[in-house]
Amino acid sequence: MKPLLRFAAVGALAAAAAPAADFSFYMLSLSYAPNFCAQAGGNKDPRECNPSRPANFVVHGLWPQNDNGRGPEKCAPARPVRADLVRSMLSYIPTESLIQHEWATHGTCSGLSADEYFAAIRRVRDSVRIPPAYTDVNRPIATSAQNVEDEFGQANPGIPRSGFRVSCYSDGGLQEVRVCFDKKLNARDCGKAAECTANRVFLAPMRSGR
Repeated sequence: MKPLLRFAAVGALAAAAAPAADFSFYMLSLSYAPNFCAQAGGNKDPRECNPSRPANFVVHGLWPQNDNGRGPEKCAPARPVRADLVRSMLSYIPTESLIQHEWATHGTCSGLSADEYFAAIRRVRDSVRIPPAYTDVNRPIATSAQNVEDEFGQANPGIPRSGFRVSCYSDGGLQEVRVCFDKKLNARDCGKAAECTANRVFLAPMRSGR
């Protein structure tokens, strides 16, 4: 059976067992790790913020969203994600705690089992190409939210230009690039989803221990 057909079949069974909340589309959130790691406060996990193994964009989550505003959260009691499934996701989502959080907060609203929710994350993340300018940032970059979205659009011709949204920190640092997909995981526009309004957006360089 082809992977897409298998996903649809198993996903349908999972949805029947755990009905989805009312939502319109999915938003894949890709966090720009160097800027996150540069933010003050919090315990930064070395798997995301180790200067000798710099990361660029890592998956923050896959969020059910509504066309007219923020999507549902924490829709059902969440059992802990199995250890083997957590291990399989660490190359996408950098920490165990974030994997558990995303399932409890967003995955329980999807209508999918944990296996199928994280399979959906892998599928949509693998479909998004990071633009060459952002794959190995070795010096600070000053740009704009529109330019970031344009470059992602150029690198991903199968995703509409309106399918990208940039969010930023209060200091203008690039926080996330968000990519929108319909419930069948096809790329779509992001509609009225909020985005960064800063005049300039900054990307910190990826740090290296060499």
